[in-house]
Amino acid sequence: MSADAATGRTWWRWVLAAVIVAVAAAVALWPQFTRHEDGNAATGSTTAAPIEPAVAEADRAAAALAACPQPTGAPVGDSPLRGLTLTCLADGKPVDLVAALAGKPALLNLWAYWCGPCAEELPLLQRFSQQAGNAITVLTVHSDPGTSKALSRLIDLGVHLPGVEDSNAKVRTAVHAPAVLPISVLLRADGTVAKVVVRPFTSVEDISATVAAELGVKA
Repeated sequence: MSADAATGRTWWRWVLAAVIVAVAAAVALWPQFTRHEDGNAATGSTTAAPIEPAVAEADRAAAALAACPQPTGAPVGDSPLRGLTLTCLADGKPVDLVAALAGKPALLNLWAYWCGPCAEELPLLQRFSQQAGNAITVLTVHSDPGTSKALSRLIDLGVHLPGVEDSNAKVRTAVHAPAVLPISVLLRADGTVAKVVVRPFTSVEDISATVAAELGVKA
C-alpha cells in the first residue's frame, strides 16, 4: 500500500471518529434542549421571569383592608394615569385607577414593604384619612412585586387603608417621579396631577398642610 493511500485512510478514520463523537454529544444533550424549549414555549420568552406566588385569601382577610374605590362615572381630565389598571390589595380585582378615583381629590402614596420611611409614614396617612373623612381618598400603591409581603407589613403596622398592587411601578413612571420611596401623588377631582411629593410626610399636620395648599382640601 502506498504512503498516500495509508494517509488517506488515516484521515477518514479521524473524520469518522469526530462524527461519532458529535452524534453522541447531540443525543446526550437533546433531552435538556427539549425541556428548555418547552419552558420557553410556555412562557413566551427565552428566560422565564420569576412568578409571584398566589396570594392566599387568608392573607387578604387578615389584612382587613378597606375596599378599593369604585368608578362613579365622574368626568376624567387629561391625566397621565388615565387607562392604568392595577390590582386591588383587598380582593385581587382590577381597578381602573383614574375612573375609580374621579369625583373627589385623592392622595396616592407609593410605598414598598422593605421601605423604612414608608413604615413610619403609613400610620400617619391612616390617621389623616380618618381625620379627613370623605373629603379626600387616600390610596396606597405598593410599588414592588411582593404582594404577600406587603399584606404582612400592613398587618404589622395596623394600617387598613385601601390599596393597590403596582408591581412594575407604573404610577411612578407615569408621573415621571424619581426611583425613590415613599412618594405621594396628589390628584385633583378629575384625576389630573396637582403635585408629586418626593419625600416622606413627618406628621399628620404636615399631610394636612400639603393637601390644603395643593388641593384646597382642609382636613
